[in-house]
Amino acid sequence: MSAPQLVHRPRTRGIVAVWIVALLAGVAVAIWAPDDRLMMWMLLALGGAFILAFALQLWRGEASGFIQRVALSVVGALVLLGMTSLVVGLVRLAAVTAG
Repeated sequence: MSAPQLVHRPRTRGIVAVWIVALLAGVAVAIWAPDDRLMMWMLLALGGAFILAFALQLWRGEASGFIQRVALSVVGALVLLGMTSLVVGLVRLAAVTAG
């Protein structure tokens, strides 16, 4: 027998938090990472987003939809970091061809 849930917690709060952290990590990597290690740091940022997503969903304590929430968090972080690395690559390519 399960206990009723007394307080409704929004499902999207943890997902969006992971997306924001991934975007901020991607921007930080784009600014401070050396050119030859950029993709390594992007992968580390994605790994950190995965660990954060897993930890936030475990902390939430709700089993229903756990896999979907973690997957949505990680896929969103992957898309955001991919777009960030695409922009960084295009900017650095333009800088090389221009000068």
